[in-house]
Amino acid sequence: MRDIRVATVQFQHAAGDKAYNFGRIRHFVTEAARARVELIAFPEMCLTGYWHVRKLSRAAFEALAEPVPDGPSTRDLLNLSGEHGMTIGAGLLERAPDGGVYNAYVVAMPDGTWAVHRKLHVFEHPNISAGNRYTAFDTPHGCRVGVLICYDNNIVENARATALLGAEILLAPHQTGGCNSVSPRGMKPIDPAVWARRHEDPAGCEAELCGPKGRAWLMRWLPSRAHDNGMFLLFSNGIGPDDDEIRTGNAMVLDPYGDVIAESRALGDDMVVADLDASVLPTSSGRRWLRARRPELYASLTRPTGEELETRRVRFGE
Repeated sequence: MRDIRVATVQFQHAAGDKAYNFGRIRHFVTEAARARVELIAFPEMCLTGYWHVRKLSRAAFEALAEPVPDGPSTRDLLNLSGEHGMTIGAGLLERAPDGGVYNAYVVAMPDGTWAVHRKLHVFEHPNISAGNRYTAFDTPHGCRVGVLICYDNNIVENARATALLGAEILLAPHQTGGCNSVSPRGMKPIDPAVWARRHEDPAGCEAELCGPKGRAWLMRWLPSRAHDNGMFLLFSNGIGPDDDEIRTGNAMVLDPYGDVIAESRALGDDMVVADLDASVLPTSSGRRWLRARRPELYASLTRPTGEELETRRVRFGE
């Protein structure tokens, strides 16, 4: 890996309005190009919209999806990538040749190549399909990138498996914060009244978004995915109302020690830029620990315990 300037974005998408949402992507890519950014990450399902899809009929849900790479959104991303010489990651619903619909993240690269990750742990609609493979790929910028979407990052094995595929930078697109977790000490909904008064009381709103309903919950575990596996991590997120939930933003870049090197506290759409220093990777704790692994001891990790459930049942306590 070489040194690279990156950006990550938080923005409030419009449900089902791909034209508006791509306009926001174009806006931030243009701003990032002025800052000489080479890699930019946008949130999960930011092109299609996210939380509203659970209420859609099967027909409407499938109509919102499109093929990759031949669909209009991927073509637009590839054109934008080529225009600015920048690798761009953004989320959407993918309609696969077999008819399955996936929560997918497309990464468009300026040489015309592309990659797509299908979310492994899904719950967004009764008819959504789960991905079944990890994603890591080389970019034209001299770095190897992996992708895990939102809940994928919750499962520690996923980050380790992606690191073992050689990922040096992990894109971690989310739509999170403000969720009504069934865990008593997990996330809880953001108070809509606090959000509505964000202009009159920005400090109060920031405290709400950065407390245990949002950032504080993330910081219990997200830095460990970077630290324990020796990867840079780009966290992108929604911000503001998303159907009946309120996303908490805090787009951030973490280094391979799990330290935050750039972060947004904005109460609206925003982008943060960071320079990644490749020299810290080889001797980072996580990279050194990977070399001390003893794979012959880990067979139990691949054996079912009988306690596994579909993600949807776990997520909603069904």
